[in-house]
Amino acid sequence: MVARQDQTTDPELLAALLQARRGTAFFARKLNELSDTELDGDSLLPGWTRRHITAHIGYNARAIARLIEWAATGVETPMYASTAVRDHEIDFGATLSPIALRHLFDHSAVHLNVEWRDLPGDAWHHKVRTIQGREVPATETVWMRSREVWMHAVDLANGASFADIPAPVLERLLADITGAWHTRGTDKGLVVKVPDRDLTFGDTTSATPTVVSGPLAAVVEWAAGRGNGGVTATGPGTEAKDGTVPAAPKWI
Repeated sequence: MVARQDQTTDPELLAALLQARRGTAFFARKLNELSDTELDGDSLLPGWTRRHITAHIGYNARAIARLIEWAATGVETPMYASTAVRDHEIDFGATLSPIALRHLFDHSAVHLNVEWRDLPGDAWHHKVRTIQGREVPATETVWMRSREVWMHAVDLANGASFADIPAPVLERLLADITGAWHTRGTDKGLVVKVPDRDLTFGDTTSATPTVVSGPLAAVVEWAAGRGNGGVTATGPGTEAKDGTVPAAPKWI
């Protein structure tokens, strides 16, 4: 018999699933506020319209559902055949009629939710592989999806802001972004601070760092390359530019 509720009983995983589902609902609300004509408008991502964002979120749900099927069956089912295939899929999805594009989002979100719901508790620990080649437990797919829906709801450029994203999601986003910088070595001489959350990331060993600080939502917006409103910068080079905030290192 098909389960009517999540089979996992892990409280942390259930909380993460709830956060991802709320993010999907938030994205759906911002998408549904847009008229069909407005789907043709620019998103916050250079070169992408709102159509591209919507197609990406729809196909992303399908890709993550394939990982859950992998965890459930043990049969390798990659997210995508390649990054080129993923990019082509998004470009194709952006050409769909408005109703087809909306159906893609709706149906793929439901499909992923059912795959999550019906995955047995022990299967959540089975390893799958991301498009970047990382081997992760199936539990990681929940964060992978949560990050996409919350951030890209803002990218729809329809009134959503980083302040609408829950603090736990923002904190993990900031940890992910600064972690990527550290892995690449692009955070040399850069420190990121969120004083009201007592959070510090970056090159804390530097004697003369450039320090970027501000409220959590503003700092994550800057770190994700979406703007620098609400953040300040101090340190080498910023004085001559009247405290101009430097561009964040590349994240993805």
